[in-house]
Amino acid sequence: MSDLSAVKALVFDVFGTVVDWRTSLICDFTWWGQTRGIKADWTALVDGWRGVYVASMDEVRKHPERGYVILDVLHRRSLEKLVEQQAIKGLTDADLDYLTKGWHRLQPWPDSIAGLTRLKKKFIISPLSNGNVGLLTNMAKFAGLPWDLVMSAELFEHYKPDPETYLGAARLLGLAPGEVMMVAAHNKDLRAAQSNGLKTAFVARPTEYGPLQKEDFEATGNWDIVARDFAGIADRLGC
Repeated sequence: MSDLSAVKALVFDVFGTVVDWRTSLICDFTWWGQTRGIKADWTALVDGWRGVYVASMDEVRKHPERGYVILDVLHRRSLEKLVEQQAIKGLTDADLDYLTKGWHRLQPWPDSIAGLTRLKKKFIISPLSNGNVGLLTNMAKFAGLPWDLVMSAELFEHYKPDPETYLGAARLLGLAPGEVMMVAAHNKDLRAAQSNGLKTAFVARPTEYGPLQKEDFEATGNWDIVARDFAGIADRLGC
């Protein structure tokens, strides 16, 4: 059993860990498309969009001379390419803006709000997401996520899993890395956090990618906590 007595703050991956991005976007766009009379394979669009997520951030890493680019901008650039590739017709600039901001309107997993509320009573809780500050703030307002503050990769001008994100979060909180626990449904995220001295908690979200899910069905590292949901993390931490 890991000694977790020093933990003072929990930081959370958001897309897939706290919110169900895939179901949220498909439902949102399907409804919206019907109201606008726009026909498209929204499932294919959403899956394709997420499929280029990592590559879009890698482009920022490869070209630091161009400066940091927030996720909203990367999402819009990727969307425009996918709309063209999938031959989705009749979209205005306002339509593209609505679709891009779908990432601001994501629904939480069923256990997220209650679990976060329990954890908040004892710990500082915050996102540590690749989403930009505006995106995460709007999402919290929309979904009712009870964060104490909003920490984003934007604050550090580095995307996870760059060390600057994990160490930057601890620094902003005035804590040592070992006093911060990273919570994620993604083993790679936790591996990077652990390598930078943070405590780790894994929660499985086996339906995150729907039928396209290929990994993260279970914990594959020596994480400090492995739980089925946020309630399990709260139980383990005595909340």
